[in-house]
Amino acid sequence: MTGRGEPPEGPPENPSGGEDEYRSLVFDESFVRAARLQEFSARERMGEPARAVRSLPRGGPRRRSRAAIALVVLIALAFATAVYIGFRNPYPAPVGRHAEPLRTTVIPLAPRGEVPGGTPDVLLDEGPAAEFRTGAAGINLPAVRRTKNFSDTQVTIALTTVKDYLVESSLDPDVLTGGVVRPVGRLLDPEQTAQFDRSVNAPADDGEHMATGWLVRFDPAEVELADPEIRVQGTLAYAEAGSDTLEVVSDHTFTYTLRSAVPGPHRTDDASLFTVRRVLHFLVDREDLRLRRLEMRSAQVQAGPQSCSADAAGALRPLLAGEQADLRGPAGTDPYTRGLPMVALCGTLEVSSPSPGPPPGPDAAKSPRSRP
Repeated sequence: MTGRGEPPEGPPENPSGGEDEYRSLVFDESFVRAARLQEFSARERMGEPARAVRSLPRGGPRRRSRAAIALVVLIALAFATAVYIGFRNPYPAPVGRHAEPLRTTVIPLAPRGEVPGGTPDVLLDEGPAAEFRTGAAGINLPAVRRTKNFSDTQVTIALTTVKDYLVESSLDPDVLTGGVVRPVGRLLDPEQTAQFDRSVNAPADDGEHMATGWLVRFDPAEVELADPEIRVQGTLAYAEAGSDTLEVVSDHTFTYTLRSAVPGPHRTDDASLFTVRRVLHFLVDREDLRLRRLEMRSAQVQAGPQSCSADAAGALRPLLAGEQADLRGPAGTDPYTRGLPMVALCGTLEVSSPSPGPPPGPDAAKSPRSRP
């Protein structure tokens, strides 16, 4: 049998070269939607003579353009709303505040006669500080309540930071007689660092650069602690100084037992008491609360026994057991000098004896004794 045979299923419906060549084209939905021409329906073609096809409007791009415009408008409205709410914020933004220089007054307290001596135990337990508590236990926080603009937690942080400052600057043996200052300086506002550094490195009796305003300091070449136990009593108080600032006032009396630092053996009864009363004013803003630091505004210090003529700018100058104050008065004041007035002050040391009674209990610090 010659010639090309037909396939079993019969001849193909479309001969070669017919519409079969368009089978590879797929008219999907997106292709149809994108078509710019549309054929009239059979009913429409029965009417008046018209073109076989009609043009479709360019709806796709226009709809996308409208959606983009709507999105831009929504973003603009959201931004405007955020700005409006920001201006209507009931909590005012904190105002930048600069720390002011510390103002210091140090008043020596001169004894009327000879400084009494004794053993540290007897001086502390039978002297004017008998009812004081020991060390940091004598620095008690008051009852804490929230203020108008500060929570009770923030108030507690401010008070605790002040207590830390008092402990470091009044009770640390390395600060008292070792010349260490870093534990104190790290708690200060950085804007007071320069004044603090100058005060401890180059002290001057000018009311601004007295090391003894920032901390309690003795000359280790002259005196040493006869006993590490230090008696303390005083109060802490706080109040708002503004919507963004707390003011804390500390008023504490510190009693030390000292003796001469001369090398060699010492008698057990050669110690003497030295008393320092510190009234310090602190300001604490929200940034200070976050960083646990302070700004010292003023320091009023009374310390004795000392001679009125003692230069206490760099370190306190205690009179020890058996010594007497010299007859010279405080340093003179020259009203013709320029700058901050230097007013030399001196007081007389009056020490009251503790009233007899039961041994001090846990609430002894709540009963203040008379102070020098």
